Amino acid sequence: MFRHIAAIAAIFAGTCVGWLILGSTVQARTEESTGRMRDKVVGLWGGPHAQYAPVATDGERISQPHTSDVNVVLHLEYRRKGLLWYSTYTSDFQAAYDFRNEEDGARAMVFTWPFPASGAIYDGLQFTVDGNPITPQLTKDSASLKVNLASKQSTRLEVRYRSQGLESWRYRFGEQISSLPNFHMRIKTDFKDVDFEDNSLSPTSRTASGDGWQLDWTYQNLFAGREIALIMPQRAQPGPLASQISFFAPVSLLFYFFVMLMLSSMRGIKLHPAHYFFLACSFFAFHLLMSYLADHVDIYVAFAISSAVSVFLAVTYLRLIAGTKFAVRDAGLAQFVYLVLFSFAFFFQGFTGLAVTLGAIVTLFVTMQLTARVQWNESLFE
Repeated sequence: MFRHIAAIAAIFAGTCVGWLILGSTVQARTEESTGRMRDKVVGLWGGPHAQYAPVATDGERISQPHTSDVNVVLHLEYRRKGLLWYSTYTSDFQAAYDFRNEEDGARAMVFTWPFPASGAIYDGLQFTVDGNPITPQLTKDSASLKVNLASKQSTRLEVRYRSQGLESWRYRFGEQISSLPNFHMRIKTDFKDVDFEDNSLSPTSRTASGDGWQLDWTYQNLFAGREIALIMPQRAQPGPLASQISFFAPVSLLFYFFVMLMLSSMRGIKLHPAHYFFLACSFFAFHLLMSYLADHVDIYVAFAISSAVSVFLAVTYLRLIAGTKFAVRDAGLAQFVYLVLFSFAFFFQGFTGLAVTLGAIVTLFVTMQLTARVQWNESLFE
């Protein structure tokens, strides 16, 4: 019996080496293409946006807006390149800023509007001053316009545009902010999974709006060295997910071999180490097929097809050895739990460890209950 267990252990070890090679290969392919593919997405769609608040200067002093009313609508759209999904979006930006000449005399003020991303495309870009359209001087990084203001006079600058970005959208108040009075920003999204970068400003209110959120930041006198930063939700990434599941596969196979050893002993079915070899191959087929099928179809579709193929291989094989009942009820169910369900837990980030732990505890409980009255000296260790 010792030689029997040793042979199964050797098969297990060999399969683990195969998974290590497969997982490393998928990981290397993903890392190799990440930078290149991301550059292509940025070139076709646009990069992350970081919109700075405008400033006004008379050559000596820099003035912040006296009132800021900013409205942004973000539409999320996933795009795939290679083994990775990218979170792209369109942003509809509209803002109104009130500036005031606090000096006693008249002065010419130059308003500077930084663009949120270098090389981005802006559709419907429009500037108005007190309701009158105006054509600013444009550079690749900013737009500027000059307005003459009488003493204590206020003026309203309005800006609107539609653009495209990637991964994150930010609003920055400036490199050095002393105070920003009467600030309000409203961002509407068409997605629920909203996240904010660490050390950024959280919204002062949040309201459900259709498929997304209405987020508001309202301050009467804002002192902030931080920014408003939204991180777009990510889809399950085929490349990293496939490699993670491959690296975890030995745990699934260990549970499966253990259960199969117990069940075959209880049922009086003698499985040769060669049988375990082909069962390990059916497990490996799942990861191999999913890793390369994910290049061409959605990761969920690839997962479903690979699961079906793997379970089909094992069940049809064991049906010829131990009968349909054992193949479907025992082996098929065990493979579904320890291969399919354990692997699917990786789609739920943060819950994988808990799912595996609960599966291990349930396995232990069921095994203990089923084998409590087994005479091991007459079965497994005879």
